[in-house]
Amino acid sequence: MDSNQLDMLKEIMEICFCLTDINLYLDTHPNDERAVALHNTFSKKYKELTNMYSMKYGPLTNYDLSKYPWEYTKSPWPWEIEY
Repeated sequence: MDSNQLDMLKEIMEICFCLTDINLYLDTHPNDERAVALHNTFSKKYKELTNMYSMKYGPLTNYDLSKYPWEYTKSPWPWEIEY
């Protein structure tokens, strides 16, 4: 895994953490308009980054589209990555 791929993967994980945290907040504060806007900003960024990652390095999850042959198993497993 090259450093650009690792940097992109770290950014995706950071945004994923933010989305999960905001999601938990919104579960108890559904009328917080600012939090919803923040969630949507991170959600848009997450989709952009995961699409860019998949196009450049292959599927990020087993739910993503794959070229033939099956690409998901070509990426290193999370425990094989040195962060």
